[in-house]
Amino acid sequence: GDCHLHSTWSEGGAPIAAMAATAIELGHEYMVLTDHSARLTVAHGLNEERLADQLAEVDQVNAEIIAAGHEFRILTGMEVDILEDGSLDLADEWLARLDVVVASVHSKLRMDSRQMTERMVMAAASPHVDILGHCTGRLIGKRPESTFDADYVFAACARFGTAVEINCRPERLDPPRALLDLAIEHGCWFSIDSDAHATGQLEWQPHGCNRAAERDVPIERIVNTWSADELLAWTQS
Repeated sequence: GDCHLHSTWSEGGAPIAAMAATAIELGHEYMVLTDHSARLTVAHGLNEERLADQLAEVDQVNAEIIAAGHEFRILTGMEVDILEDGSLDLADEWLARLDVVVASVHSKLRMDSRQMTERMVMAAASPHVDILGHCTGRLIGKRPESTFDADYVFAACARFGTAVEINCRPERLDPPRALLDLAIEHGCWFSIDSDAHATGQLEWQPHGCNRAAERDVPIERIVNTWSADELLAWTQS
């Protein structure tokens, strides 16, 4: 499956049904819909009212997929902003309703290293966070990596069972190789995600698979190699 992708509910370019149809064509067993939370206004992030409406649409599209004879499932999720103090941009009661939560830093990317470290560790320690998204925030050739103590952050991910995302977007390929090696040393879980914002971008997942193979990420530590039921058992444990 693919645990991080976007639809027209935030800044994606295709509706949920179209993203699901493409994922089915690619041979996925499931996808996790992770549109942005409300704080990221530039991406038309979802507040609680819009999230409730989206969850209803996911139920409807899943019913249509079953009626068409597919075993594919859309899992509910969100890419939640990690706020400056390390708290999350969605109430706990709503986070608990989602199948998978990706937490990412999208603001104040140049903040002090110690503050950024504390911010990311707090998010990784949240019982609601399943995946730490694009951890350095870099855009290759355009935006440098955020600075933080990667040992502390990855130790927290390993301690609290939060997967480190291997982001497949060509302009991200985040984390860089050295940090990916460090996360492997810490025994972290990983999730290889397209971060797709359009149907064609779902095909970017092999970029991350290649990076994982190059660095010898243990396949048993990659959570989205599992079935949907296995993934849900992990996120709910």
